[in-house]
Amino acid sequence: MSTITRSGERLKRDSLGLSQIIASTLANIAPAMSFFFGFGLIASGAGVGAPLTILVAMVVILFLTNTLAQFSKYRPSAGSFVTFIGMAFGPWAGAAASIFVVVGYCIAASSVVVISGGWAAQTLQTFLGIHIPWQVLSVLATAIVGILVSRGISLSTTWAAIFFYFELVLLLLGAVIMLVVNYKYISLAPFSVSSVTGGWKGIGLGFPLAIYLFIGWENSAMLAEETTNPRRNVPRALIIGTLSIGILYMFLSFATETAFHNNLKAITGSDLPFVDAFKASAAGLLIVAYLAGVTSIFSSLIGLTNAQARILFSSAREGLLPQFFGKIHPQHRTPHAAMWTYIVVALAIVLGFGTVFEIDPVTLFGDTGTLGTIPVVVTYLLTNLALPVYMLRYHREDFNAVTHLIIPVLGTAFMLMPLWGLVEPGQPFPFNLYPKLALGLLVLSVIYGVLLSKSKPDLVHRIGSYVADEEY
Repeated sequence: MSTITRSGERLKRDSLGLSQIIASTLANIAPAMSFFFGFGLIASGAGVGAPLTILVAMVVILFLTNTLAQFSKYRPSAGSFVTFIGMAFGPWAGAAASIFVVVGYCIAASSVVVISGGWAAQTLQTFLGIHIPWQVLSVLATAIVGILVSRGISLSTTWAAIFFYFELVLLLLGAVIMLVVNYKYISLAPFSVSSVTGGWKGIGLGFPLAIYLFIGWENSAMLAEETTNPRRNVPRALIIGTLSIGILYMFLSFATETAFHNNLKAITGSDLPFVDAFKASAAGLLIVAYLAGVTSIFSSLIGLTNAQARILFSSAREGLLPQFFGKIHPQHRTPHAAMWTYIVVALAIVLGFGTVFEIDPVTLFGDTGTLGTIPVVVTYLLTNLALPVYMLRYHREDFNAVTHLIIPVLGTAFMLMPLWGLVEPGQPFPFNLYPKLALGLLVLSVIYGVLLSKSKPDLVHRIGSYVADEEY
């Protein structure tokens, strides 16, 4: 790999404000998609007290946002996790993280690609009687998103925000209708510890699943280079986004349980509790729920491609990955090579497994989402541990035991629970293979990192050299 010069490699600065990166983060999380498919599983573990489990998950995610917020105050970077891990533990760790997290994100992104086609196909079939293969719709969604994100961060983020806020209005409309129709069953039972199956043990059972509702909370940190005043706005976006989505989830779960009259058996017997609850409350408006799903998935695809592909781009720019991925579009100032590669590979995973092995969209959504989440959660943990090391190495005078040590360590400890839920032995096929595949990826990533750092001694100076708001 040749040395990468800095000339012409900066993304378009001051393109995004605070409201835009918050919208991009919330779009990435995709509340409709996440809640539709995840709430029933959370309720099966926590019972009617599921909203309390979501509250606990939100608090734990806030521990993680503290870590990224602190890093972003000192060194805002499009490289995000890779930059922070590399600066704390050395260039070999940064190079290893660049492989590990990018591959994890790409696999997880394929879950959104497949469900974009699957949900759209089901919506067309249900309401218009039109049958279009989900593979065709996934390809179409990928092409549209690829064109949008490559033509400009402001343009694509605006569309992600439009789709997200449309989704939000539909979700809130659906929740309010359910509460109005079922007002006789409104109670505080969903927020009572006594409603949690098995008490605090039940919260523990539902907690790993609730954590996954928040995946994508880190989106704004990767947009730092294009954000106005990133040292202030990125930390704010991280915290506001997490609080907003947590409150929304609790309200949606409250409305859903009210519509089911707090009947746990009925809730857990539904594949899509929110959709079924809305159908029972206002069948004539069922399309509202389906449209919320469509816009949720599409906005998520825009948001995740924009943010996560920037880690691939930044890693290439700093010499951790092939130089090709570090190219910037001469007109739109976007990392178009990294973004197109990222989303096309995600599509290839979907078409390969979905078509060759004839896996249906919902099953493939669960498979790829689970496999891709393992490296992402491990990266969360490593970044938490990197914060105190980074602060003691570079900003010892600002080190605060609570902010820079206790909270990150607590966040790491709490995140071990959802990670264990993903890797614990005895899971059915193919989930029993995913921990082994993730471990294999980790080993290969570490080998790559060690070899690269030995062959390129200057990496120690390259990682973190592109600070979002500094001139060169």
